[in-house]
Parts: sequence; C-alpha cells; structure tokens
Amino acid sequence: MFSFRGDAHKLFLDLKEQKNIHSNKDLKETSDIKSFYESLESETLRLIYYRMIKEQNGTGIIPIFVTAIPWLLFLFSDKIQEFLFKDGILIWAIFITIYLILLTVSAFFHFKEKAWAALHIEIIKDVLGERDN
Repeated sequence: MFSFRGDAHKLFLDLKEQKNIHSNKDLKETSDIKSFYESLESETLRLIYYRMIKEQNGTGIIPIFVTAIPWLLFLFSDKIQEFLFKDGILIWAIFITIYLILLTVSAFFHFKEKAWAALHIEIIKDVLGERDN
C-alpha cells in the first residue's frame, strides 16, 4: 500500500507483520553498524563521531549548489535568452527538464545522507554513553 508517512511508519508496519522481528534486514543492518562501533576503542569512536558531525553538516552543499544555478543564469540572462529562444522553446524545455531532474536527485541524496549521518551519530553517542556509565 502506498503511503506518504515515510520510512519510519513503513518499518513499523513491516515489523508488525513479521513473526521474527530480529530477522528484519533494516534492524540487522543497524545491529551490524552498532556491533562494529562497539568493537572500536573509545578514542577512535570519538574521532569517527567528529567526522560524522562534519559529514552531517557538509551535506548541505549539494542543494546550495543546485539552487545557485538559476542565480548564475540570471547574471547572464540576456545572452542565455538569445541562445535559448533563438531556435524556439525546445532547448529551453530540455534545460528546464534536466535542471529539475538534477534538483530532485540532489535533494533526495541530500536528505538520505543526512539521515544516514544522524543514524551513525546516534549509535556512536549511545555506545560512548554506555561506556561512560
């Protein structure tokens, strides 16, 4: 069934229907990540944590780059209009289509990367928190 509720709700529905919850591939993947981080020394884990914070904050570059393209084109708008509208609207339609595809793909990857970084950060914080207690 199609739903706009997101991956968290889809995971809930999958887990609710499964007889053996521990065989779920998403939970197994998360468990594997946690097991790996638990096998590392605390200092190494802190360094990884710092790097994950950098990755989480650095993923914003892609959407900024893609949304900056129209401003760059605005600077050269007279020359671009001459080129795009000289032979009709076909070149303009191709440009818009390619631009919208790039914008959609980059936004998708941006949020996916931020979500993965958040997952790793939370797991690392939990592992370090368990060691500190």
